[in-house]
Amino acid sequence: MAADVLLASRDTDVLTLTLNRPHRRNAIDADLWAALHEQLTAARDDPAVRAVVIAGAGGAFCAGADLSSGVAPGHPLNRMRAVNDVALLLHELPVPSIAKVEGVAVGAGWNLALGCDLVVSTPEARFSQIFARRGLSLDFGGSWLLPKLVGLQQAKRLALLAEMIDAAEAHRLGLVTWVVDPTEIDAFVTDLAARLAAGPPVALAQSKALLTEGAGSSFRDALAGEARAQTVNLATADAPAAFDAFNEKREPSFTGEWAID
Repeated sequence: MAADVLLASRDTDVLTLTLNRPHRRNAIDADLWAALHEQLTAARDDPAVRAVVIAGAGGAFCAGADLSSGVAPGHPLNRMRAVNDVALLLHELPVPSIAKVEGVAVGAGWNLALGCDLVVSTPEARFSQIFARRGLSLDFGGSWLLPKLVGLQQAKRLALLAEMIDAAEAHRLGLVTWVVDPTEIDAFVTDLAARLAAGPPVALAQSKALLTEGAGSSFRDALAGEARAQTVNLATADAPAAFDAFNEKREPSFTGEWAID
């Protein structure tokens, strides 16, 4: 595996993963899929990581899967398993994730951004579910993510026409959380990641899971899940810490530590 295709850096409890194939607009090849799998697995298993930022080098976020060498050898299902494993790792990551999008985010690259919890882009960013132009159908979770984010009709528009849309349109559709000036995006994402990392880790992880599961569950199931989550939260040190901080008119410090002997 080429170690430099994915740059990993840590700022205390925030992990930033930067796709680093700028000569291909960060299109993802086999080495980059493997590196993403390795880093996301490590982030999932490291309690010191409290937030993850995914970005791209060289003025682009990600141009999707790298098709420049044609169809890779081996059975297509095996190749798709590697793609799907990364999508699942990102989707089930217990900590908040942010996509920092500059330049193009197309195909699996756009769905990589949509797989994050929050998306921050510059006004110049461009997005496309480009699969149809390549004779392909949606992957990296796009068939699940898009209808839940924009509704079935708009999802079909994006998938079937494979249009390129700008950041303003993506924001209007709810596919970008914030559009930030290029001179301000670094500071904005740094501040956002720090705020997320300072949150109660167990409670945030459960809220993420509840929201995701709630998209396909009944109201009764959602209420039962919320009750289980609050029971766990009240057994950590974070809820009492938040109550004390509120009473003392100060900001709480969250650790996620289990508080019941």
